[in-house]
Amino acid sequence: MVQRVAIIGAGAGGLASIKCCLDEGLEPTCFERSEDIGGLWRYTDSTGSGRVSVYRSVITNTSKEMSCFSDFPCPEDFPSYLPHSLLLEYFRMYARHFNLLRHIHFKTTALSVRKHPDFTTSGQWEVVTETDGVQELHVFDAVMVCTGHYQEPYLPLAFFPGIDTRFKGQYLHSQEYKDVEAFRGKRVLVVGIGNTGGDLSVELSHVAAKVFLSARSNTWVFSRVSDHGFPCDMVNTTRFNHFLDWLLPSALTNRIRFRKFNSWFNHANYGLASTKSSNFKMIINEELPFCLLSGTVILKPKVKEFTETSAIFEDGTTEENIDVVLFATGYNFSFPFLDESVRNLIDDNRSLYKRIFPPQLEKPTLAIIGLVQLTGSVMVGSEMQARWVTGVFAGWNKLPPTSKMMADVLKKKPPVNRNPSERENLKMSFIGYTDEIASCAGVKPSVLRLLLTDPQLALTIFFGPCTPYQYRLVGRGKWSGAREAILTQWQRTLKPLRTRVVDDSSNSSCSQHWMCLLALSTALMSGFFLFSKYLRPRWSP
Repeated sequence: MVQRVAIIGAGAGGLASIKCCLDEGLEPTCFERSEDIGGLWRYTDSTGSGRVSVYRSVITNTSKEMSCFSDFPCPEDFPSYLPHSLLLEYFRMYARHFNLLRHIHFKTTALSVRKHPDFTTSGQWEVVTETDGVQELHVFDAVMVCTGHYQEPYLPLAFFPGIDTRFKGQYLHSQEYKDVEAFRGKRVLVVGIGNTGGDLSVELSHVAAKVFLSARSNTWVFSRVSDHGFPCDMVNTTRFNHFLDWLLPSALTNRIRFRKFNSWFNHANYGLASTKSSNFKMIINEELPFCLLSGTVILKPKVKEFTETSAIFEDGTTEENIDVVLFATGYNFSFPFLDESVRNLIDDNRSLYKRIFPPQLEKPTLAIIGLVQLTGSVMVGSEMQARWVTGVFAGWNKLPPTSKMMADVLKKKPPVNRNPSERENLKMSFIGYTDEIASCAGVKPSVLRLLLTDPQLALTIFFGPCTPYQYRLVGRGKWSGAREAILTQWQRTLKPLRTRVVDDSSNSSCSQHWMCLLALSTALMSGFFLFSKYLRPRWSP
């Protein structure tokens, strides 16, 4: 039986894992190499330690209601989108509330994790740690690796001829970026148009002489501020929309999505994306369209090569006098502390059963937490993983036989290896994946059952935002405050905006409006249930 659990890393996933271990009666010991909690969300000016952290100006891309721990809502006076300092404060509040800090060994590095000699029967692990130069050997019944996937900067210099042989300027990875001061008055080329590349281009445009943004893929840009000023993820990440994605052909859902994106601005006019492309990415950035419109950021195609002072692009154009090249090309994940025989089992997260368990191990006592990228908050996904994993360790949840786990892994694993900078192998539907793990843990809510017992809650769950509190309504870890948290989620969203209240007479008709919506929602939901049960379409997703 598993009792003592080693947890490596005290970021969001590590904190959730400690708490879940305690909930299951296990004994967690967390090893954190730095002096504080928070992981990459704990900002530091230093870049020399090799530790990855956010840059000074970063703000979350997912709203507080969609990102919080499932039994600990963010304070109502916190804004919907949190600067890193407030998110770190939230982590501290969570750790204090559940008394987690006493289980963390700070300034302690996990040097190695290897199988105990009798692993095939005990499932135990030998963990070697180092604190202040002193090494210590521990034996644990199970290990949860919570180091995430932002570990080693991916710097693909081989794909950019001349960058490290001819180019006389400076080049660096976005991991080394902290603020704009070092770039003031310079001509900067940002390579990569993910969320980080877009953010840094916008920020640099305020002080740099000129900013060029090189993109190789079709990219759709959307705002965190959605219809009527509500947080985008709270409006769009709903079970109703997830149901439509399952119901309708992907070509149709993409057409609807592209039309929505183009209603803000025509992406083809800006050189960002075409509706004819089937391969695309989506990023969040409110300011990038205006920077392109005002010329403070110039969009360019993929870089072909570098000369001493210039960049030559695939369309034959050249930009002269480039001072700095900033690579926003993402990260590789690695687990150098894992024994090589175990590390070799993890090519990417699709090598893992449910993106968590290496299925080849004789005993399922090693779990990788947070090695996913979701269309929503990875913190919520990591907490759900930790709940299921600790349930497995405690004996409440059972894994299928190794043969079935291997078959599931092989079915989902891509046929060829992808470029490490292409993170499709990590991206998954937020609701789809979280529901899948919640089902394994026995905590997924049944909307149809709730429709019979609590119609108001059922409709809020189906048509409203898929907030993490939904996964505390049933099963192990059920939280008595979950229903109230769901029904008051919009009040907490609007609360920080009430710093100046204006009279809006249209609110007088709100109750009648919502009653009509409620009746319509009931009819729609009944129709969808009948349709999915008796007339389920044969379209592929």
